[in-house]
Amino acid sequence: MLTEEIIERAVADNVRAALLEDVGSGDVTAALIPHTADVNAIIITRENTVVCGRPWVDRVFAELGGNIQLQWNVEEGQFARAGETLLTLHGNARLLLTGERTALNFLQLLSGTASTCSEYAQLVAHTEVKLLDTRKTIPGLRIAQKYAAKTGGCFNHRIGLFDAFLIKENHIAACGSIAAAVEAARNQRSHGLVEVEVESFEQLEHAVDAKADRIMLDNFSVADMRTAVAEVAGKIELEASGNINRATIADYAETGVDYISIGALTKHCRAKDLSMRLEGTF
Repeated sequence: MLTEEIIERAVADNVRAALLEDVGSGDVTAALIPHTADVNAIIITRENTVVCGRPWVDRVFAELGGNIQLQWNVEEGQFARAGETLLTLHGNARLLLTGERTALNFLQLLSGTASTCSEYAQLVAHTEVKLLDTRKTIPGLRIAQKYAAKTGGCFNHRIGLFDAFLIKENHIAACGSIAAAVEAARNQRSHGLVEVEVESFEQLEHAVDAKADRIMLDNFSVADMRTAVAEVAGKIELEASGNINRATIADYAETGVDYISIGALTKHCRAKDLSMRLEGTF
């Protein structure tokens, strides 16, 4: 579960690492500008987007110092149209240009992720299903992308390997059976989600008998998903996963399944086209 503390720590860690990667020993091109030059700048979007990433952008310019002033024209999670000004900045020209790419990288990526999630969420808004992200995220930016998924109207699955059990085919094989794997999970930790991934109705029956908290139905057809929901509804939460896309997601949601997890929410996102422009020196 994402908490404010987890998000704040991720923002700080992400920004420091990104600035170190980009700035290194110093921005040699920005050093060409007189150190006393102050400028106004704007960040605009070249395409429609759900805006996401403000905490990361704010932190970039805070880390650089110089009392850079930021005035956001849109709220986090708000839809913005192509050509709209998202942010107005004022401050030292060197620092603004040094932070430009790092700030835009975060804002473009997370806005892209949030926009993708918003598109998927709208496709199933007529149902009760909850769309879940996965661990298929950019290394080092998992918290950021999971934050963006929530901003876009979806929900978070487990953060990592440490906060919930997800017993898959190889775990089942190594433990000997679904029942043995679930029992081992209960013995290891008496609380927390124990989820089992199944690939057949026979495995579904075994997971129900083992009293898993949630069962992930992997690559079930829509018809088989509907049958599974009819058999299990009210007993154990069901999650659909595997090869579900924009064309099929509504059909799966309408089966009555509780959750749908989709790697594409974070794995296939495309960064939005944003840019920063200076508007004058003083």
